[in-house]
Amino acid sequence: MTPWTPSTLAALRDTFSLYLAAGPAGPDTPEVEVGMVLADGDLYVRPQRGTTSQWYRAAVSHGIGHVRVAGEAVAVRFEPAGPEVRAAVDAAYRIKYGELASFAVSTPSRLATLRITPA
Repeated sequence: MTPWTPSTLAALRDTFSLYLAAGPAGPDTPEVEVGMVLADGDLYVRPQRGTTSQWYRAAVSHGIGHVRVAGEAVAVRFEPAGPEVRAAVDAAYRIKYGELASFAVSTPSRLATLRITPA
């Protein structure tokens, strides 16, 4: 695994959301804007509709894709996160998004937590 660059980490900390695309890169690969958080040094995303979300299913199915934040595109890997990180991710969403965090701390969203790492 390649670590996040310092500039990408700063962008992830300071930006409200990122753009995510699941699957091999290409002109027809759709991107979706999602909220994200850093927890214990790792990047996490959660779909509002949980495991029924189309982009979530694509990310799990492909396991690869890219994210774009602050104009920088990074090839990434997606992996389902285990229950051991849910509390830390919940807290990170509440700190970052305040009252808006309800989209990410519902039971369906919590069950669909994805960890994103640079490819």
